[in-house]
Amino acid sequence: MYEYDEECLKTFLKKQGQLFDEPVAETLEEAEAFLEDCMAAVVDSIKEVKEFLEEGGADVEGMSAEELEEASEVFALPGGRYLIVEG
Repeated sequence: MYEYDEECLKTFLKKQGQLFDEPVAETLEEAEAFLEDCMAAVVDSIKEVKEFLEEGGADVEGMSAEELEEASEVFALPGGRYLIVEG
């Protein structure tokens, strides 16, 4: 289970449109509940993003770091970490 700090929650609220057609959360509390429900992950590097997606069965072979960062389920956090939300 991951801990979602304020940076994660605010980033998700601001950028949730990159993954969902309509907002799934409007408050920090709703964002936290949603991320917990879908077991979103927080990782420290783009390498860990790739490893996480591979473990989940995604075909990311040959994808560049830039392509991984642009994936709709990957949210770059201001501090250099990544939030991965599988919708």
